[in-house]
Amino acid sequence: MNIVIIGKSGQLAFELSRELENSEHHVTFLGRDDIDITNASNIEEKLSPLSADVLINASAYTAVDKAEEDTEACNAINALAVENLAKFCKANGAFMVHVSTDYVFNGHKGSPYLTDDPIEPQGAYGKSKAAGEKALLEILPDASCLIRTAWVYSSHGNNFVKTMLRLMADKPQLTVIDDQIGTPTWAKGLAKACVSAAENKTAGVYHWTDEGVASWYDFALAIQELSIEKGLLDSAIPVLPIPSSQYPTPAKRPHYSVLDKQTAREAFASCKPTHWRKQLACMLDELKA
Repeated sequence: MNIVIIGKSGQLAFELSRELENSEHHVTFLGRDDIDITNASNIEEKLSPLSADVLINASAYTAVDKAEEDTEACNAINALAVENLAKFCKANGAFMVHVSTDYVFNGHKGSPYLTDDPIEPQGAYGKSKAAGEKALLEILPDASCLIRTAWVYSSHGNNFVKTMLRLMADKPQLTVIDDQIGTPTWAKGLAKACVSAAENKTAGVYHWTDEGVASWYDFALAIQELSIEKGLLDSAIPVLPIPSSQYPTPAKRPHYSVLDKQTAREAFASCKPTHWRKQLACMLDELKA
């Protein structure tokens, strides 16, 4: 199978490259220097010779706060580019796997979001991702897999886990928000779900995160505890919980964005979600190694 992956430098692309390195598929990664996904004619020029059976879109504009001012660039990558790629896939008979976000929901539900719950994004980033979803599902309703995820981290790139490790090594104490509830996701598990979707051409809308529920405060405490256990940190510092009202940001975050994964558990049978603490421990082992 010919698999083309859009995105080269991000956490998901990094994990996809590791997941697929020993596969029998012919895999091509295209980064921003290789293709302009906001330009339909450039997509045609660069993708046509590759004869992709499946295209995985692992690229995204993810600077949530910056997006509030940089809306044009955010919309170009998260909405227009998705529409362009979906149109190319439709014209060339390719299947498309696309990753979206918990930010398409308003965060008020208070119980895990189902895949068919109404979306109501609260900020520029969420609105751009919602527009991308809409374009994909209108253009490729039967030849696409839309996977929503949340709180992604990896041993590669910048993320909450690595930021916490750095701050915990440098600061006398930390404050972390305790009233935003969701689920951390190791990009390695997300990559496995994307590959399963690609190999089986699993059409539909799915949710994929690790198992369990946490606040950012819970997540930070676990990072410290496990990192001390594994020798990545020398000692504990006080980590204090604060409400999000004490840490205002340009973009509004969903207060509750746990995603229901029942349909994903059935669809991606080869890669069951694992509890986030276990996944975090595995990632920290990898970081240490």
